[in-house]
Amino acid sequence: MRTLEEEELNPPICEVLQILRAKWTHSVFVELYKGPKRFKQLQRIVPFIKTQSLTDVLRHLEQFGIVERKVFPTVPITVEYSLSEKGMDFQNVLQGMDEWASKWRQ
Repeated sequence: MRTLEEEELNPPICEVLQILRAKWTHSVFVELYKGPKRFKQLQRIVPFIKTQSLTDVLRHLEQFGIVERKVFPTVPITVEYSLSEKGMDFQNVLQGMDEWASKWRQ
């Protein structure tokens, strides 16, 4: 359990901001919200993201428990990415931010 001092120094909102800090997080998140995807599928859907950037974003989201990576023992190996339960719940955060942005858009 976190102390009050720890909460003040690192409030829970900081984790949300850490998740969103990666450049292409939102684009990847939106596609995975539609359903599980293989790496090449994501590359085709969001072609403006370079291969290394896509790899970095997926690792970043996996590190925070937003994305799950499943490896299938095929030849060649198949890897599928999907949103975890935490990732699916994160949609509520993004939806709230979208509503706020729409309200205050110039």
